[in-house]
Amino acid sequence: MKLVFLTALGVGGATVIGALLGFIFKKLSHKFSDIVLSFAAGVMLAAAVLGLILPSVELGGKFGLITTIAGIFSGALFLNVIDKLIPHLHRLVDYDIEAHNSTNLSRVLLFVTAIAIHNLPEGITAGVGFGAGNTSQALIIAGGIALQNIPEGMAIIGPMLAVGVSSRKTFLCALFTGLIEVVGTLIGYFAVSIASVILPFALAFAGGTMLYVISDDMIPETHAHGNERGATYSLLIGFSIMLITDILLG
Repeated sequence: MKLVFLTALGVGGATVIGALLGFIFKKLSHKFSDIVLSFAAGVMLAAAVLGLILPSVELGGKFGLITTIAGIFSGALFLNVIDKLIPHLHRLVDYDIEAHNSTNLSRVLLFVTAIAIHNLPEGITAGVGFGAGNTSQALIIAGGIALQNIPEGMAIIGPMLAVGVSSRKTFLCALFTGLIEVVGTLIGYFAVSIASVILPFALAFAGGTMLYVISDDMIPETHAHGNERGATYSLLIGFSIMLITDILLG
């Protein structure tokens, strides 16, 4: 349990670390952020398939394949509904960058809410990994999520400062979104630990949320600034490193 809590703090803390870096590098180079985000996407892609989806099939027994597919689509549809209700993170960032007047409370709340809602499933995914009892896989999955949280945390600082949010409030917002991931990790862990019967579905659900985030948010974002080739190879490197790590850890 101590390891789960420390990992939860690490996953959530990565957003805060990214935010602190964001204060230093307010004008983050798209080329740099695209490479880092693509690498994280590759790690998460491998983690979703090797650490969540394939174990779901193996643990599902006679109906493992059906359970896994149902879980994947349920996870994707869950985030799809969230995206309908709350705009994508990069859309909010672009919107706020274009604003020239001081922000109002409703806009700040929308911005923070969007980040928090998108972070919750990521935390749950990390927690489910621990609930499955495979600590090494869970740490790798959590590491991939934490890695993509750093550039995400960096990216939200500039727009918030640009529309007049104070440095103190901006940091508190980043801290809040990081804490959401801590809560999500603990929810995922306890939910699966208490009800092991849902483990195959929960693993596939978590894998589906990761696949959705990678396909719908991360890859389009990394290919939007003319650095497609670099982003593609960075993703392949991340995937390959994860694959090698998974095989060596056995």
